[in-house]
Amino acid sequence: MWNDDQLTILLKIIREAGSEILSVYSDNSNFRVNYKEDDSPITKADRLANRIIVRALKKLPVNFPILSEESEKPPYRERESWTDYWLVDPLDGTKEFIKRNGEFTVNIAHIRNGVPEMGAVHVPVSGVTYLGKKGSGAWMVDQDDITKEIQARKMENSPSSIKVLTSRSHSNDSLDNLVKDISKEIGDTEVVTMGSSLKICLLAEGKADLYPRQTPTCEWDTAAAHAVLAGSGGEIFDANFRVLKYNQKSSVFNPNFFAVADPNFDWGKLL
Repeated sequence: MWNDDQLTILLKIIREAGSEILSVYSDNSNFRVNYKEDDSPITKADRLANRIIVRALKKLPVNFPILSEESEKPPYRERESWTDYWLVDPLDGTKEFIKRNGEFTVNIAHIRNGVPEMGAVHVPVSGVTYLGKKGSGAWMVDQDDITKEIQARKMENSPSSIKVLTSRSHSNDSLDNLVKDISKEIGDTEVVTMGSSLKICLLAEGKADLYPRQTPTCEWDTAAAHAVLAGSGGEIFDANFRVLKYNQKSSVFNPNFFAVADPNFDWGKLL
């Protein structure tokens, strides 16, 4: 079990948001979907979870700025001066929420100097929460507060099998070709499709090896799970195999990336 007041506070906040999301999820009479300017869906659950998280973070003793998907975005000329801030996705996987497949999460990350310092990812349907802190470790906590430390798994020098994660709602020919190339190189390639930041958490949990992403994501989609993965021993690299960083440019879009369980493996040679 961790001994960290900050993680304990995050766990409480993120569970409260998850509970509010479930109240909407289970109420058929209150289940409406609207669309933002970019045609991405938003529901009442997104807004309620955002309200809970933002209010709770603002009450903390240290008042960091907050960047949330569902709040007004400060201009980059203001954001670029931030050393520490909260990066929030109140409901990651809204498409999965609408499909009612359970593969959606709540994400809160503390970013320091562009690096995810701490993160929490909550899965409302299962009640499981993933927590991670740079230099301290990563944990999985179930709804009964049973906690276990998690670690990303290591790759063999010449692996005979690999487990690759892909997005349930976002795929393209480039990704399909990449998976085919991996299969030719290694042979036994298992592909698992899943929604939201759960894919990165599965890497942290030691249940997969690679999650390549070649379609758009935003920084709030990955930051919290990135902190969990880094705490477990894994990492996320951009296409040039540099560690993925945050708040480095005006756009909030991530580049294409590779989330990996074992950062010491020669992924550049494989990919």
